[in-house]
Amino acid sequence: MARITVIGGTGYAGRGIVEAAVERGHEVTSYSRHLPEDRLDGVEYRTGSFAEEDVAREAVDGSDVVVVAVPPRGEMVGRVGGAIAQLASIAQDSGARLGVVGGAASLRVAPDGPRILDGDVPAELKPEMLEMAQVLSDLRAADEALDWFYFSPAGGFGSFAPGETTGKYRLGGEVLVTDAQGNSNLSAGDLGIAILDEIEKPAHRRERFTAAY
Repeated sequence: MARITVIGGTGYAGRGIVEAAVERGHEVTSYSRHLPEDRLDGVEYRTGSFAEEDVAREAVDGSDVVVVAVPPRGEMVGRVGGAIAQLASIAQDSGARLGVVGGAASLRVAPDGPRILDGDVPAELKPEMLEMAQVLSDLRAADEALDWFYFSPAGGFGSFAPGETTGKYRLGGEVLVTDAQGNSNLSAGDLGIAILDEIEKPAHRRERFTAAY
């Protein structure tokens, strides 16, 4: 059993991770700005912004793995990158593993192709894409003492396309995973399973990976 802390644990992706971790019998703590009305048994819910150092230190303290599932939106626009950098420093000192759920935008459309974010994407989404791409770059440049992984979900991942939990997925690295029709989808439940599989049997230390059907 691992002690897993999920920052953003009440969000769409975060809840999927929390549910998978509880299902597998891990000790789970969820951080969010507000307590959820629908709480899962076996989860310790805490509130606070991980951009604040005291909250970040509390989140890491006693944790084996800390997973950040907070997009740079709303109050967190322009703040996620710095908050993750701070958290990474704390995690490195404590020996905790750091996981980050980023977007799919920094994935390439083909092995030698451009990144998704370098294509025709809505202008209003570009800042978020660039911030999370920079987070990945920062992690790659981090001290080798930091144990981290960065997960990019499928291109069509989101609450707008919830899907069903199947327990199946296909892994990828730097290239967007698509099916025969060119679709790239993944449910929150299967995202949680993919991340718990990585936590329980690490295969992507200091690497980015992705998953889709």
